[in-house]
Amino acid sequence: MAFDTAISGINAASADLNVISNNIANASTVGYKTSRAEFADVFATSLLGAGGNAIGKGVSLSAVTQEFGQGNISFTDNALDLAISGGGFFQLSVDGALQYTRAGNFKVDREGFVVSNAGSRLQGFQVNSVGDVTGQLGDIQIDTSLLDPNPTGLVDLTSNLDSREVPPNVPFGGPFDAFALPPTSPDPSSFNATTSTTVYDGLGNPHVLSLYFVKTATPNQWEVHSLVDGVTTSGPDTLTFQSNGQFDPLTLPVEVNITGWQPLNAAGVGTGADPQDITVSLSDTTQFGTPFAVSSVIQDGFAAGQLRGLEIDSTGIAFARFTNGESRALAQIALANFNNPNGLQPIGDTNWVETFASGPSNVGAPGTSGLGVIQSAALEESNVEITAQLVDLIIAQRNFQANAQVIQAEDAVTQTVINLR
Repeated sequence: MAFDTAISGINAASADLNVISNNIANASTVGYKTSRAEFADVFATSLLGAGGNAIGKGVSLSAVTQEFGQGNISFTDNALDLAISGGGFFQLSVDGALQYTRAGNFKVDREGFVVSNAGSRLQGFQVNSVGDVTGQLGDIQIDTSLLDPNPTGLVDLTSNLDSREVPPNVPFGGPFDAFALPPTSPDPSSFNATTSTTVYDGLGNPHVLSLYFVKTATPNQWEVHSLVDGVTTSGPDTLTFQSNGQFDPLTLPVEVNITGWQPLNAAGVGTGADPQDITVSLSDTTQFGTPFAVSSVIQDGFAAGQLRGLEIDSTGIAFARFTNGESRALAQIALANFNNPNGLQPIGDTNWVETFASGPSNVGAPGTSGLGVIQSAALEESNVEITAQLVDLIIAQRNFQANAQVIQAEDAVTQTVINLR
């Protein structure tokens, strides 16, 4: 009967309308992927198959597939808004069960975990104590505690001592103590050049390390004296240059070693930090006929730091920035891909779960093994094309109306047969 065939057509057109309306409704849903209704014709068959002149029995909905094409990327002001440029899915954990999504509008919950709007925890590769990324997957957590201070152990100084200088007329003297009564300090007429830098003790307290350079009567020879917070710590150490203004390579490295330095506070009392050793590297110092100048001073200590911001690079590594100028890797976002993404089962909240049809997930770092890269402070928009959906809507409406006309025609034929006498 044509009634059954037309009804199957109406059901198919209704399913098409449902899919299209769902696409239009999610045109602004972050990470949403367009769905498409796919149909197949129906034939009545016997044990030996259909006859040569078999007439179809209508249409059936064979599948609703999703198109995982790239959506447009829009930029935001939130560093935890993440977009994938290329293939792959974010991996989420919901009480240990894994889900997958392209929606990257994440936030931090009260425990510091990076979560989706539904509370699912973003997964990533963990880092070890020195900030190296490991292969261990787990929840990404933002540690908001203070970054422990690091005592200064090495100071690397690059400078030039003016070879035209003459030895001072006033002896340098010492040792000096800024906390003595009365305090003592170097006479400005007793040295040729000086420079200072900040160093840190084990509690993160800053201290001032000062170096004083004194030209001696011996050609190409200098003395260097070191003071921390105005207290003599070492010296004099002798620096001997070659006639070309550089150190003899056989004498490298040239260092000033401060041993057993006891950190003091502003009152001259110990800060409570342990005594520490500091090595001052002067191997890059030169003696040319130009004014004294310091090119760079690099030291490896820092004070305690409070979390100030978060940055995520294209490889998915999340860096925490602290108020002391340091940064530290917290984790690397993991991406997952599938041999058959269309086999994934949508479960709502723009999430999918793995199925037998999709195959197991292939997890890796962004930018590797065909996976896309991460764009921070950005979101992937829905890939729904509204214009195309409206055209499809007209086609589905026409199909519905056409099948309804078939029912009307069949009804008219049936009435004619009934009215036969």
